[in-house]
Amino acid sequence: MSDKFGRNDLCWCGSGRKYKKCHGPIEERIEIYRLKGYEVPHRRLLKTKQQIEGIRECSKRNIALLDFIANFVIGGITTEELDRLIFEKTKELGGVPATLNYDGYPKSMCISINEIVCHGIPSDRVFLRNGDIVNIDVSTIYNGFFSDSSRMFCVGAVSPEKRKLVDVAKECMEMGIEQVKPWGFLGDVGQAVHNHARENGYSVVREIGGHGIGLQFHEDPWVGYVTKQGTGMLLVPGLVFTVEPMINMGKSNIVTDKCNNWTVRTADGKPSAQWEKTVLVTETGYEVLTY
Repeated sequence: MSDKFGRNDLCWCGSGRKYKKCHGPIEERIEIYRLKGYEVPHRRLLKTKQQIEGIRECSKRNIALLDFIANFVIGGITTEELDRLIFEKTKELGGVPATLNYDGYPKSMCISINEIVCHGIPSDRVFLRNGDIVNIDVSTIYNGFFSDSSRMFCVGAVSPEKRKLVDVAKECMEMGIEQVKPWGFLGDVGQAVHNHARENGYSVVREIGGHGIGLQFHEDPWVGYVTKQGTGMLLVPGLVFTVEPMINMGKSNIVTDKCNNWTVRTADGKPSAQWEKTVLVTETGYEVLTY
């Protein structure tokens, strides 16, 4: 690690403790892995206790937003109306939608229906219909901290095939999260996701994955879901990232809308499903921050 601290110096994280009693042992262990050739996180990616508390407070609002919007996911409503409701509720909770104007994205959340994999842009011309499966992805800024999560919703009478896809996608996310533990690897998460998807006859989107979050909307590490166990970044207490695999009923190939350069669809037109949670690597395992 750069920016060396003396053992008796106050730790860089602001805990008020000596480095040798705080992050010193962690960084010594990280250095051992680095020297062995493993990918390790930079110190800037490890969140301090104060930062974690800020991310938790932001996450509470993100969870509240998904709880709130669940009451309005019904047939006949436009995705534009759902976006308006999220924008107003986010303001009411003292936050700001993280997606709004992010790299030119025009709305306060993403709503992805059926074959849309992600980044579906709300519109007054798009109505939810009976039988749709819908991913609602909400991201929030609160007091300078960021949070992110998404859930799937079934509108009316959904076919057994679509409902199974929704359920398995959730299982994939949960199995990936179960692999999050200190001194494990990001590849462990991806292999668990990929194995379960393939066992159920589904494919996993390769090009789009999870990401670090907390002080910015998107940070390192990038989290893929076709990785191998024992590979990828070393998981260290203080890392915060999303687990959000996108599971396709058909093939993994995707295409991006050339008109808006945001909306991603399955190339074969078959449905896709995604769930997302944000997790913190702790000293004993993980903590789910948003769900």
